[in-house]
Amino acid sequence: MPYVTPLQDYRFALKLAGLDEVLALPGYQEVTPDLVDAILDENARFAEQAIAPLNVAGDIKPAQWRDGQVTTTPGFKQGFADYAAAGWQGLQHPPQWGGQGLPKLVAAAPCENLQAANLAFSLCPMLTDGVIEALLTVGSEAQRKAYIPQLIAGKWTGTMNLTEPQAGSDLAQVATRAVPQPDGTYRLSGQKIFITYGEHDLAENIIHLVLARLPDAPAGVKGISLFIVPKFLVNADGSLGPRNDVWCASLEHKLGIHGSPTAVLLYGSGKGDVGEGAVGYLVGEANRGLEYMFIMMNAARFGVGQQGIGLSERAYQHALAYARERVQGRAVEGSAGPVAIVRHPDVQRMLLTMRGLTEAARAISFVAAAEHDKGAQHPDAAVRARGRAVYEYLVPVVKGFSTEIAVEVASLGVQVHGGMGYIEETGAAQYYRDARILPIYEGTTAIQANDFVGRKTLRDGGATAYACLSAMRETLEALHTESGRAAADDRAGLQLMRDNFDLAIQNYESVVAYILERAQSDIRAVYAASVPYLMLAGIVHGGWQMARAALACQHEIAAGSTDPFYRNKLETALFYGAQILPRSLSLSAAARAAHVADRSATQSDIAAGY
Repeated sequence: MPYVTPLQDYRFALKLAGLDEVLALPGYQEVTPDLVDAILDENARFAEQAIAPLNVAGDIKPAQWRDGQVTTTPGFKQGFADYAAAGWQGLQHPPQWGGQGLPKLVAAAPCENLQAANLAFSLCPMLTDGVIEALLTVGSEAQRKAYIPQLIAGKWTGTMNLTEPQAGSDLAQVATRAVPQPDGTYRLSGQKIFITYGEHDLAENIIHLVLARLPDAPAGVKGISLFIVPKFLVNADGSLGPRNDVWCASLEHKLGIHGSPTAVLLYGSGKGDVGEGAVGYLVGEANRGLEYMFIMMNAARFGVGQQGIGLSERAYQHALAYARERVQGRAVEGSAGPVAIVRHPDVQRMLLTMRGLTEAARAISFVAAAEHDKGAQHPDAAVRARGRAVYEYLVPVVKGFSTEIAVEVASLGVQVHGGMGYIEETGAAQYYRDARILPIYEGTTAIQANDFVGRKTLRDGGATAYACLSAMRETLEALHTESGRAAADDRAGLQLMRDNFDLAIQNYESVVAYILERAQSDIRAVYAASVPYLMLAGIVHGGWQMARAALACQHEIAAGSTDPFYRNKLETALFYGAQILPRSLSLSAAARAAHVADRSATQSDIAAGY
């Protein structure tokens, strides 16, 4: 089924997130609404025509490894060349380095759209964005000049190299070594696994950002440094030099995202042209590598969250098209003959759940992007500080919630297809398989939730969480007013949304209080509550944005708009309020009972032998 960019929902969600306010920030005066519309239109054309058609090919004809070289899916190389030539890699990066200098909010829609069109393809540009952001923030001027223009131009791509076989997510166990050389370079040796696009044929060079230890480094995470290790060394004039001692030993055989090569990389195996040991260049100060890598990881976490949203959109469109075409069974209210399954109540429930979760997650991500822009560009220091705090608070929600709902949405997509969903030829299964990596990528949901508790809630004493709750109550008050004067057909739905949103706010606030109070006496219980807390935040923040969407649509309808978009959006929002917001009850109850759950877990045979 052809993918169609949800342009009208992008435009609606951008406006809801505060596009006008963002475009008024210093530095963005030349980014006009007309320019934003043109970018969205052209991105839609590109994604639909050049990238989306490669999605199935990536699944059935994955990247191939042979003697250290990787050949990507047929069509990917040309697709990436077209992507680079059109300037998409530079959307949100500074013009001085060859980028477009767009706000993160404006770039968010095209980035999500690329991921919806082809998740496996989009992973390469997403990681390159992270390398660019890391070098812009902590790279030296010489490093920026050497690498960033080529990365933005799409001539080179980037990776992040953290994980090792013995370390997994515990980066304190990183063992890759970096030995200083007389010329100021370093020689790296070790093995990295799960390196997305660690080897491929899409670009001339690959710039690896690698975590490694100096010989005299302290133990643990305090002894990790960050290094640039290019596949080909870069000469002083910018031309490519000898092949570095970085070798792709194999590609992983994965459940999904087959078009994305996931490499095992060996550093220092003696297979390059530089002798033994990969030549690397220290980024910033020694032993601060994990701190620096978090710049890239935060960018990647936001991007992976958007991948969850994009995949959800694609799975929803696929399921909706099938439900409209598949004729089976009579309507429960009676019909002359079999009807399309989209007429059946439970199929409608599944489709609206898919759409509601997707659009709520999209709205959260766009709001987070707008806060990022305010945190970077607003002239008022207090507003900048608030914007940074809210963005950082929302990043684990964008990543954790959006990727978890992607699995749910893709699973529902299979269910809508019935038995045919389990058959590969219908295409629904690919989204389910592709989705499953997303709650693991760039830190599992538990890692996001631990960050949400420790760095984002406890560190500021819940100040950002309570600020969000206060803003939610302003929307609740507006919803109360609007539900009282809405047309009779919409009044009951708006009142139910109002009541459920009110209860969801209370549930959210109670868990924030639980986290803050319990942390004083039972830190295990707090972290046992972390995932329910994170998912609760996602459900309630999603409800907040859907309530705002309902108010905006109600205003348009009351003003006489006959555009069916507003009616459909309103109905989706009301469904979210009725069917999805009540999840806050169970999630808050589970979070506040985490101390009991933790006791049961530690005293059961699950922990036997610990």
